[in-house]
Amino acid sequence: MSNEKQQLPGNQLNIEISEEIAEGTYANLAIITHSHAEFIVDFVNVMPGTPKSKVKSRIILTPMHAKRFMRALVENVERYESENGNIQDMEEIEIPMNFGGPTAQA
Repeated sequence: MSNEKQQLPGNQLNIEISEEIAEGTYANLAIITHSHAEFIVDFVNVMPGTPKSKVKSRIILTPMHAKRFMRALVENVERYESENGNIQDMEEIEIPMNFGGPTAQA
């Protein structure tokens, strides 16, 4: 998979992805900040009961690319929901913070 390439229709752009990057990094929290020149998205994996979490990946985008990314994400979520049904919002779901593990005791 180290030489996987994608071509965009009409554009002759080849994109390669290494095996390490292709494996991905899990994140369950995104922290978004911005300045006048850029948007910064930090992806974090927060584990219950762990007092500290580390940023797993940071993506820096220009405002124009941030807006294009937002539109692409909205379009993909809409496609996903048309095929798989509505995604419940986090406010609608009660998430157990112990992930099914033993309850902590002091």
